[in-house]
Amino acid sequence: MKILAFSDLHLARARAAEIVAASAGADLVIGAGDFCNMRQGLPEAMALLEGMQAPMVAVPGNAESADELRAAAGPGVTVLHGDGCTVDGLKIFGLGYGVPRTPFGAWSCDLSEAFAAELLAGCEKAHVLVTHSPPKGVADMTSAGQSVGSTAIRAAIERIRPRLALCGHIHDSWGKEGRVGASRVVNLGPRVSWFEVDP
Repeated sequence: MKILAFSDLHLARARAAEIVAASAGADLVIGAGDFCNMRQGLPEAMALLEGMQAPMVAVPGNAESADELRAAAGPGVTVLHGDGCTVDGLKIFGLGYGVPRTPFGAWSCDLSEAFAAELLAGCEKAHVLVTHSPPKGVADMTSAGQSVGSTAIRAAIERIRPRLALCGHIHDSWGKEGRVGASRVVNLGPRVSWFEVDP
């Protein structure tokens, strides 16, 4: 399956247009959260993606809640947050929000490590794990050199062993990737990224 994936669109019109145009060559599109900014402009952000030419699976970032994303998403979008779906035999599990909690204040949708671990415990198998936050120690470095990824997400990758773990959230690590065991981990950013994953 040919997958087009991105994260952290943050209402960027030109980036959205590039992603929508590229979707003509995709079997599936994955959006790893932060479509809008600080809980503002989500309907406008999703409208930028309305021309998507493949089904889309999305998780909420810390800039929008799961309920807000479900309300704003179009008919071709499946929103995952602590649950999974299967697309043409490909098992996908998703978890949104900032993990661990961010310092951004009341607007940010965040989870504690403990609650994230509870939600991830529901996943026994996935070919692709989609989280907004990166796992601890991989593609999670800030410009100040701090590793701010999630221990719960890393433990889930070690347990589930997905072929691909997609994330975003840490802007300074967009485009970075690494491995947790045999699983490839990629911090996407708001650009066209292609992956081939078969069930």
